[in-house]
Amino acid sequence: MSESQVWTDVDDHFTTLLAPADEVLTAALRDSDAAGLPPINVAPNQGKLLQLLAEIQGARRILEIGTLGGYSTIWLGRALPADGRLITLEYDPRHADVARANLARAGLDGITEVRVGPALESLAKLADENPDPFDLVFIDADKVNNPHYVEWAVRLTRPGSVIVLDNVVRGGAVTDGTSTDPSVRGTRAALDLIASHPKLSGTAVQTVGSKGYDGFALARVLA
Repeated sequence: MSESQVWTDVDDHFTTLLAPADEVLTAALRDSDAAGLPPINVAPNQGKLLQLLAEIQGARRILEIGTLGGYSTIWLGRALPADGRLITLEYDPRHADVARANLARAGLDGITEVRVGPALESLAKLADENPDPFDLVFIDADKVNNPHYVEWAVRLTRPGSVIVLDNVVRGGAVTDGTSTDPSVRGTRAALDLIASHPKLSGTAVQTVGSKGYDGFALARVLA
């Protein structure tokens, strides 16, 4: 048995035991696939991790950068109280339409909002609204702009807020300081920012599983 198959089998075991699929989540993946969206959503056990982080945080306001079909949005939205709020930013209008339908099916359309457009533009507009601080920010969009997304996350949060940055391993290429890959360079810059920012304390963790070899960074906003 190949190493990658072992990873997938373990993920399947953990998911079946601790993060079993339900009709809403299954339909979200099915409809995303039918619409031709790329299969780059978080794994179910990773989605459950996001939900648990939001619940542990006691989050009432969540910001997601990168919606895709709304699969991770559903996991995060389920952690919110009835009067909570989740704003998710998506570049592609077609993806946003799929996500809105998936969120409506999940009964989360009343507390979630999908905003369409380049995320940096959407973040600037959001800041102009002077919103209440977000308790948790999940960043899973284009990797080139990761350092900018982290900077915006710090600006739009409060001391004690949590920032999760996904897909930071880049197949191991994150260690290559000579890489010309824009996604690697953007990810390295974001990690450097987390390491040096006076308002952030963070770490990063490698993962293996059904999505292959990857990982995420986790940071807490300091006073």
